[in-house]
Amino acid sequence: MLWPASALAAVWLACGPVFAQQPAESDAPPRTAAPAQKPQPTLPLQDLSEPILYEFLLGEIAAQRGSPGIAAQTYLDLAKRTRDPRIARRAVEIANQARLPDIALEAARLWHEIEPASPQALQTVTLLLVATKRVDEAEPYLAKLLATEPTAAANGFMQLGRLLAGNQDTSANLRVVQRLAARYPELPQAHFALAQAALAANDEALALSEIRRAAELRPDWEAAAVYEAQILQRRAPAEAAKRLEAYLEKYPDSRDVRLNYARALAVDKRFSESRVEFDKLLARNRDDTDAIYAVGLLAMQVKDYSTAEANMKRLLELGYRDPDGVRYTLGQIAEEQKDWPGAIEWYKTIQGGEHAMPARMRTANALAKQGKLAEARAFLKSVSADGEPQSVQLLIAESQLLREANLHRDAFDLLGEALKKNPDQPDLLYDHALTAERIDRFDVLEANLKRLIQIKPDHAHAYNALGYSLADRNQRLPEARKLIEKALELAPEDYFIVDSMGWVLYREGDLAGAAQLLRRAWRGRPDGEIGAHLGEVLWMLGERDEAARIWKEAQQASPENETLQKTIKRFGK
Repeated sequence: MLWPASALAAVWLACGPVFAQQPAESDAPPRTAAPAQKPQPTLPLQDLSEPILYEFLLGEIAAQRGSPGIAAQTYLDLAKRTRDPRIARRAVEIANQARLPDIALEAARLWHEIEPASPQALQTVTLLLVATKRVDEAEPYLAKLLATEPTAAANGFMQLGRLLAGNQDTSANLRVVQRLAARYPELPQAHFALAQAALAANDEALALSEIRRAAELRPDWEAAAVYEAQILQRRAPAEAAKRLEAYLEKYPDSRDVRLNYARALAVDKRFSESRVEFDKLLARNRDDTDAIYAVGLLAMQVKDYSTAEANMKRLLELGYRDPDGVRYTLGQIAEEQKDWPGAIEWYKTIQGGEHAMPARMRTANALAKQGKLAEARAFLKSVSADGEPQSVQLLIAESQLLREANLHRDAFDLLGEALKKNPDQPDLLYDHALTAERIDRFDVLEANLKRLIQIKPDHAHAYNALGYSLADRNQRLPEARKLIEKALELAPEDYFIVDSMGWVLYREGDLAGAAQLLRRAWRGRPDGEIGAHLGEVLWMLGERDEAARIWKEAQQASPENETLQKTIKRFGK
């Protein structure tokens, strides 16, 4: 259809900034000095013809009426004809909203081609290439980003790890970072980024070599010392502590390194030395709220509850920026000491924000711990839920209370009724499956987890739970191993999944391989069930003193863990 001339004029005025025009001589600005401005993009000299206007309006109307795919393609076609960078950018925006990565990427490439000096265009095409797992194609764009200005490389390398974290092909990430870093052999940040990529690809030797090179180039760099210690922590906590201690001998005023040193000492079970470092931190940073908060959390981790509580209360006195987070932590500290009424009082003080719903659920848990299960369930039912996600959270919290009271059948029935109304809700499927296992309904467990995997093929814990259940029952071990391998592929640093892989190896008879994985899981997460598994494997390897030591530590960490208690009883310890 043809638009009336009056309509064309009105839309031209409304949309004029999208298209470049040559100003009339009479419209030229006066020749006076003006502040320096960023250079504007070179825009095409494009008349607003009826076909162009029609497509422009078609794209906007499609976007507004819920057809973003049509809108994105329309804008992309229009950008190709007009060569206007703003239209290409709009095509990217709409394609992203419509979750059409191919159109978004094509539009971003076009935008960068039209406007090669635009940092935003360059960043957009780079991010889209990485997001679509095309890291090798992203390399030349990353190289341009790193070379845009004198400080760009230093800043850019420090962001590379986070940028590439979404790509699961860690070997491709490492390959690209190696090529980029090779252009900056004397830049510490380049070696830091390479260390991060190497560690993500499980090349610990290269990671250590690169982070040590970064420290050589910049000996006072706190981040390098801390990261090296984090790498060492995976296999040798004592070496991690030694590295940080050496740094502090030269730079004793480093707050972050001292904090990590205190943490490393605690992980290495050197609690009295760790406490000394706490005191040094507080002496040097009396009113530093970040340091006080970190010390309080660390004190809580090592069960120094008086220090933890004193620091958290001091934060409230100093007006800490997240007071509800502090109150929530104080409630947890009270729970750790089995002061259930005290915990509830702290949780009551949280009236809104992100901590409110977790505080309500922990309040119910504290009531149940006092033997008030009916009151706890009634409390959860009284909580106002803001939408389905919170309703599901509350229901799962109630089922957890029932499980902890050994009322597994009641929990199973509660979740089952909820699934009848919402059969494909992922969290309900997962929790119902775990509850089914407790009453030997393995048919329900398998059906739920397989359905969950269909709905969410990237749900690492669904693969893990199904694989572990099979391995724990010593059934279909090849299938169990494939499931857990998939879970590890999705979440390689999840220590519960590492534990499951170790347990599969144990069932297959590979005691040495099982012990290696279970030690890694135990170092990363000293949980009761992981300790039970590691102790059993060590016992079967003949390392019985070591097994007894692990079980003792696990009992201290998780005294009520059922798997641990059964394992220790079975081996007569």
